[in-house]
Order: sequence, then C-alpha cells, then structure tokens
Amino acid sequence: MTQNPGSGRGKRVLVTGATGLLGSHLAERLSRRGEIVRALVRPGSPTEFLESIGAEIVRGDLTEPNDCRAAVEGTTHVYHCAAKVGDWGTWPEFQRGCMDATRTLAEAAGNAGVDRFLHISSTSAYGHPRDRDRPVDETEPLGQNLWFMDYYTRSKVDCERILWDLAETGRLPLTIIRPSWLFGERDRTTIPRFQREFGRGRVMIVGKGDNPLSAVYAGAVADAAILAANDPNSRGEAYNITNHGPITQRAFLEMIADALGAPRAQRHIPFRLAYFGGFLLEMQGRRRRDPVPPRVTRYGVWLLGRYLSYSTEKAQSRLGWRPELSYRESIERTIRWFLNR
Repeated sequence: MTQNPGSGRGKRVLVTGATGLLGSHLAERLSRRGEIVRALVRPGSPTEFLESIGAEIVRGDLTEPNDCRAAVEGTTHVYHCAAKVGDWGTWPEFQRGCMDATRTLAEAAGNAGVDRFLHISSTSAYGHPRDRDRPVDETEPLGQNLWFMDYYTRSKVDCERILWDLAETGRLPLTIIRPSWLFGERDRTTIPRFQREFGRGRVMIVGKGDNPLSAVYAGAVADAAILAANDPNSRGEAYNITNHGPITQRAFLEMIADALGAPRAQRHIPFRLAYFGGFLLEMQGRRRRDPVPPRVTRYGVWLLGRYLSYSTEKAQSRLGWRPELSYRESIERTIRWFLNR
C-alpha cells in the first residue's frame, strides 16, 4: 500500500537500525512522507544513503541511557528496527544487541512521552510452532518449542516480553510488527548468500518444495509499520507482516534463480537430514568459536522447509495493508539492484 507522501509532514521521528535492510526502507518512506527522520547509528557506521535522503544522523549506543535520551528528545514516534542481525552469535551478544538495547531505548521513549513506540519483532517470537495447515495468527503464545542454543529466537521472545511489560503498566505506547524472512535492496545477508550459492550450484530444495514459504519485501513491511504507528487503534496491538500471498519454497527459489540468471535448483535434501546436518555444523562452529555462521544452520533449514504459514488477515482488515508489489516484482527489483552494483 502506498503511503500518502504528505500525511506526516513536519513530524520528527526516530529510526534505529536505519543503516540496515528494513530500517533503510523505513527511513526512505518516512522521508518521502515529509517527516523529519532522525537516525541513531553506531559510531563508524556508513551513512551515505541516509544522508542522501536528508536524515539527521545521531551517533550513539542503544545501550547507553544518555544516548537514547538525546535521540528520542523532540520526536513523536520511535521506529525500533535495530537488533543483532542473523541467527549466529553468543548469548551475551544477543543480550546486549537485542534485550539491553531494546529496554534502554524503550524506557527513554516512555519517559520522553512519545506518541508511539513501533517495535520490529519477528515471527520468530512465536518460537517454532509445529507444522500444520492452520496459519499462525497474533493470538498464538510466544516462545513455542524453543531449541537448544537457539539464541536468536530466544532474544526475539525476550524483547517482546520486556516491551509488553512496559506497555501493560502504562509506561510505553507500544505497537509491534512481526515480519517474516526479509529481502530487498541493501540486504546484506539473504540475497548475497543466494547469489553466491546459486552461482556455485549448491542450492538444494529442502523436502519436496511444496511447503508454504514466508518471506516478504522490506518495503512492504515498512509500509505496514507506518500504517500501524499512525493508527490510533493500534496501540497495544501486534501484526504479522509475512508475505505477498501464498507461495511455495520451490516457486520462491525459482524466482530468485530466474532473476539471477542462474540454473534453477533441482536437487532435494530431506528436512530431517538437513536439520541434523545444520545442528552438527553449528556445534562444530561454536566449539571453534567461529565468528561467521556455518553454510547450513537449523534456523535456515527451518525457514525453507517448514510446513507452516502466518496469517496477515489482521493487518489487512484493520490497517488496510496490501503489498504494492508481487513476489516476482519485488524479487526482480531486489536482484536488479544487486546486479547493478
């Protein structure tokens, strides 16, 4: 859904994680609406794109109360996209980059009296629900079936619990967006990995490939976040933003291969074998304290091969959210951006 370019003119808003995938799309759309975008970024982070859209750059640390207080001062809305990226790392890294940062920023925003705190969570906050036909909606409990050493998922659950506690005690005007697997321009993880793996002929279909896949263009999630943050009735609400309509794993991978001009994946690997292989590689990597994840992880296998979907009916009916682009259009736009660079 296209946002009204002038509907937020003159408001000053804070975006965290604005140098990342979703945060950059959100900052770009907010700027187009005429809002004054302030971006809290870490010292040393590249800001050329943000400067090109006229964002105010504030350097600081999300775990430092003084930096957060300065960042939220004078803003009406806070869009919190920053978090430790990816499913690899130590628990202290997730503790600091997710929970500590979220709590510090949320407390500063609540004390400053902002109109809305929009937190970007993830469908991973639901944990790992069992495979089933019925889509997961926003009434589902958080943290289902958590895995051993699954720090990424645990951090998503814990961040939401921190925020809901603040909201339920009246200290934070909270709205939460739960996107699924993200892709789009300026993605530093998913598309570069697919580009590499398709180029080497190493992409395999997990299981039969007929399972529903939940992936969504970052621009579509940014649109939903803006709608929710500016909806008076969305305070205290959460929304799944997960897809552009039904798509299977096989169809998604074929669209990516076609956009890259690479041969489509033909080989299959059973889900259980891929999952167990990912677990072994993870344990080896953790013993060696590898700074980068193995080529296959349990979480990556689960994203591709699970028989599970997430309902976006609530966002569609209450916010009027509809993705502007189809899967093919958004994938082609994303791949074209990468190939041009």
